[in-house]
Amino acid sequence: MAKTFKFKEILKIIENDGWYLIRQKGSHRQYKHPSKKGIVTLAGKPNDDIPQGTLNSILKQAQINLDDIKS
Repeated sequence: MAKTFKFKEILKIIENDGWYLIRQKGSHRQYKHPSKKGIVTLAGKPNDDIPQGTLNSILKQAQINLDDIKS
């Protein structure tokens, strides 16, 4: 079974990769990267579990490899 991630863990991964918060409305946060294209939207409370499909989508948008963060 795949490891489940908490919302706050994903925030840390995204921010450590260089993404920075550009806007927030309620529980939705939008992040931009200085050199990567696009915007990544994260929605949730800090202790929420992120479903596997949502995690895959976030990592794909952020151009982050899941294998890189497991180590």
